[in-house]
Amino acid sequence: MAAAGFSQRDSRLQQWWPWRRESGWTVSQATKAKFLESGPFHQDLKARVEQYLGASGRSPRDLPRMYFKTVVILGWFAASYGWLVFGASGPLGAIVGSVSLGLAVAGIGFSVQHDANHGSYSSRRGINRLLGWTLDGIGGSSYVWNWKHNIFHHSHTNVVGLDEDIDIQPLCRLAPGQQTHAAHRFQHAYIWGLYGLLPTKWFFIDDFKDLITGRVGQQKMPRPSGRKLAGALAGKLFFYGWTLALPLFFHPVWQVLLCYALASFVLGVTLATVFQLAHCVEEADFTQVPATSPRFANDWAAHQVGSTVDFARGNPLVSWYLGGLNFQVEHHLFPRVCHLHYPALSRIVEDTCREHGVRYRSNKSVGAALKSHVRWLKRMGQPAIEGAV
Repeated sequence: MAAAGFSQRDSRLQQWWPWRRESGWTVSQATKAKFLESGPFHQDLKARVEQYLGASGRSPRDLPRMYFKTVVILGWFAASYGWLVFGASGPLGAIVGSVSLGLAVAGIGFSVQHDANHGSYSSRRGINRLLGWTLDGIGGSSYVWNWKHNIFHHSHTNVVGLDEDIDIQPLCRLAPGQQTHAAHRFQHAYIWGLYGLLPTKWFFIDDFKDLITGRVGQQKMPRPSGRKLAGALAGKLFFYGWTLALPLFFHPVWQVLLCYALASFVLGVTLATVFQLAHCVEEADFTQVPATSPRFANDWAAHQVGSTVDFARGNPLVSWYLGGLNFQVEHHLFPRVCHLHYPALSRIVEDTCREHGVRYRSNKSVGAALKSHVRWLKRMGQPAIEGAV
């Protein structure tokens, strides 16, 4: 996979996944099959994005609006938490505080930690690491995330068996090639409850399992040690402290657990749904590892465009809250560019795709994307659907 081509003034953008370089990880370690060499489409696209950044005079990272946005979101989180723990009185106040807290935590995940852990927040590594730790503060592990999301998911998006994000077997079937069970006929109805349980499973089970086994699904990652392991465990203790331990000094156990459950459910449904609207919809392609060929059918860039779908591109409020993740195609192609650039990049990507005959897909609104996701869940719940799309 060729690195993104940018001007010399910001050559560090060419390092798409710094953790890959530090660990010695290569794509060939994940699967023997590789993508085709970067072709004219990818080269042209990189040149156009470089030209846009040079002509606009804007830095790919360290944007003042991004710092202001971070303050707003962290302030929203602090206000929601303070109200819930110290100010709310009565069931209605607790419900409002819990819902607001869940949405604020999701906002941190979408806009702050996501850019920071991709290295697209700042050109200063220390700032990226500091804000990347906000993921640890809200319950996840930035160490595991860097492997699961930045490397495994971004390298093999929607590849069955390699992309853990589309594998919630045996409870649901999200992709062709996965095993079908009778209950999957109803997955379009019950999957929302599973989405709501995602944070509890992620924060209390999955991260620990991955750290102990050194595996994310079928792929291996190095077990952390020393400061990395201590940082991962410290993050968990900090999260358990502010979500459970501190509130127990002021409220009965049942109230703390109920509020945590509601906030966590809101967080889970929000996070999972946003991801699914970009990858698990009718318009997205799903791929399996080639059984008889050493290469996938496309180069990496064309694969990313095919396996990813934008939505609600004309809605600035959605784009602001989701940290540009409704521009998921642009994010997958240029993960180290700040998400505030994505609306402009989407026009470049769409035009370049049209000229090179690459199919660019987008749903007009959140509602249209939701309907597409539900239709896809229904299709995947039918046992007759087999083989890659």
